[in-house]
Amino acid sequence: MALKIIVDAFGGDNAPLEVIKGCERAVRELGVSIILTGSEPKIKKCAGENGLSLSGIEIVHTDDVFDIHEEPKEIIKSGKNSSMAMGLSLLAEGRGDAFVSAGSTGALVMGATFIVKRIKGIKRIAPSPVLPGDNGSFILLDAGANTECRPEMLVQFAIMGSAYMEKVMGVKDPKVGLLNIGSEETKGRELEIEAYKLLEKSGLNFTGNVEARDMPRGDVQVVVTDGFTGNIALKLYEGMGSFFAKKVKWIFSGAGKLGALFSMGKIKQFRKQMDYKEVGGSALLGVRKPVIKAHGSSDGTAFFNAVRQAKRCIEGDVAGVTESYVARMSAADKE
Repeated sequence: MALKIIVDAFGGDNAPLEVIKGCERAVRELGVSIILTGSEPKIKKCAGENGLSLSGIEIVHTDDVFDIHEEPKEIIKSGKNSSMAMGLSLLAEGRGDAFVSAGSTGALVMGATFIVKRIKGIKRIAPSPVLPGDNGSFILLDAGANTECRPEMLVQFAIMGSAYMEKVMGVKDPKVGLLNIGSEETKGRELEIEAYKLLEKSGLNFTGNVEARDMPRGDVQVVVTDGFTGNIALKLYEGMGSFFAKKVKWIFSGAGKLGALFSMGKIKQFRKQMDYKEVGGSALLGVRKPVIKAHGSSDGTAFFNAVRQAKRCIEGDVAGVTESYVARMSAADKE
């Protein structure tokens, strides 16, 4: 039986056209079925005008769309009939296997927490983008949801990130690093010092502290920190990626065009590596069922990859692996 992915048809800047494009391709190439949540007349009109097939796609109608400027908590109040909340409710009811939305991150975290619910034993849900490194990709969590954390929460982030990298990205026994201002175990605030001690005893492949400058090397596959620090690191990383892409273009402009002809393959490879559309989105780890936050400006390619990402999370049973590990740790603590 085909996996069923629920997608918010009206989340993001390019909805619903790019959402439908990505979903049509996902049905065709990934063998999944899709449930789109949102205005049925608008979805059908958009598909018809752009020659897009809705074969393998079910529509669950609602006229409401969650405004990105609203308070996130309104997703479970005034926004409970929005396309985002509808999708989360369908997931919680077992109507689908995963959910994808490019809508408000705050609302999606809030909705996933209170509608779909957290994995048993998990304290907080964490947005977890996968970022490119010189030696391979790594996952960063928390990337912005939990600005104040306790040490045990960072350990849970490490567990969730390790499960994702192993089951979705195919990295065996991923290395875990704690983002800090120095490599010594005595560095950092009380949060980092205590988290370091817990991570050493966690049974994970913890390699110690990593500094922000070490992240791009990709020597560790899971980087954990609190949401405040993580969001700053993420935004700087994204900004530098954009900066380097522009500089590469400038270097090979004018007289450098001849050199570009010989380097075009590597340039394209670099740009693809730095392109968020190739990943799909950030998994909200810690939720009972896979929830993927796609980038707000996602196009059809990005939505397709977000659906593919959701499919891999289901197939790898990331939530189940996380729950099992948390249960084992809790049992060990009681002994």
